Amino acid sequence: MIPIVAVVGRPNVGKSTLFNRLAGKSLAIVDDMPGVTRDRHYAPAHLHGRNVTLVDTGGFDPASDDPMQLGIARHVVAAIDEADVIVCVLDALVPPAQADVDAVRLLRKSSKPVIYVANKVDRPGRADIVSDLYALGLPDLVPVSAAHGLGTAELAAAVAAQLPQRADETGASDDDQTPRIALLGRPNAGKSSLFNRLTGSERSLVDDRPGTTRDPVDSRLTFEGEEFLIVDTAGIRRRSRVERGIELVSVLRAIRAVERANVALLLCDVSEGVSEQDARLLGLCMERRRAIVIGLNKMDLVPRGERRAVLERARDALPFARWAPLLPLSAKTGTGVRELVRAVSTAAGEIRKRVPTGELNRFFRTVIDRQPPPTYRGRAPRIYFMTQAEASPPLFVAWASHPESIRPSYQRFVENQIRKAFGFTSVPVVVQYRERERTKGRQRPPGR
Repeated sequence: MIPIVAVVGRPNVGKSTLFNRLAGKSLAIVDDMPGVTRDRHYAPAHLHGRNVTLVDTGGFDPASDDPMQLGIARHVVAAIDEADVIVCVLDALVPPAQADVDAVRLLRKSSKPVIYVANKVDRPGRADIVSDLYALGLPDLVPVSAAHGLGTAELAAAVAAQLPQRADETGASDDDQTPRIALLGRPNAGKSSLFNRLTGSERSLVDDRPGTTRDPVDSRLTFEGEEFLIVDTAGIRRRSRVERGIELVSVLRAIRAVERANVALLLCDVSEGVSEQDARLLGLCMERRRAIVIGLNKMDLVPRGERRAVLERARDALPFARWAPLLPLSAKTGTGVRELVRAVSTAAGEIRKRVPTGELNRFFRTVIDRQPPPTYRGRAPRIYFMTQAEASPPLFVAWASHPESIRPSYQRFVENQIRKAFGFTSVPVVVQYRERERTKGRQRPPGR
């Protein structure tokens, strides 16, 4: 499972700037006004050879009686509870504030590994300015400048040294051949009802009120002779509607459930229509490269004459994953559930599929000869050799000349050709293009 690293600290110490720097992109809102970050942001990152999930938190000020600050304090505590390593950011330019003292006291009680960071050390050799922070009784400080990137490599190394022992960081392990299914969706989409129908027992509490399920629940089930491990998760709302505290923990646990799964089963409520939040959840699954099956639940509430139009609208609302099967069902009546599970079974097999290199290149030789990459900015890229580097999830590597000139439209063409020839139903296909090495003035494909 991918470790979680929470970035915490009082307001306006540079947490979001450091979060963006470690994530390698501008994700969190950065502003000089304290308290801009109110909800947690999540982002994948690669720190010193390790994949992690970064969590940005709001400014921690437990002494404030402002209701918003009290909510932020609850969500900081929730992030600390879920994190594997905590990065506590302090301002090196000012003496410690009471909020810093409170934050350090809280972290000492957590028993989690903590890296204390002195931010805003903007010039090398100025580590002496952090001396006031040692009054907090800290064992060590890592001086950084999040704004300029100074010291962040040392910080990444310090975080990596405290991470749990490396395990599978890309999802469910191939060592366990039982397909692991993460069942997710918005609150009240019918996840628990479907979970209970599949397992044949009321393992999950079913209630009309959204947000009933808080913790993921695992259950093994056998369908047509095949065993599955299904994880029911809490409903994930839009961030602006997420309650600070316990529901934020549910969101993070749902994300972890997706990372542990082979297949993400996204359940949508068609009685309300496929929403923008459904699209966000689908994007979350695609970012983690999981096989995906989309269930359109509560179809029994849709008049028969309108069902075809409902399916078309659902597909149009999720245009970036047209390869994912979209199946109508009713968890309440059981209609369509058998077809849904069969699609999940197929997806679990497809994500583990591996295409032999020889077969892959024989097919692509005819495809590329028929439609080579177009010329871009005066360069005519060529693809020489392709192999499947990984399975579960599938990753293909193509060696080419001028790979930076291969346009996104042609990359989509290649992905579509892989699907057309080899299947990979329900699975995001990723192709990496690399420059082929040159030897003695001429290029040679790898493996020859």
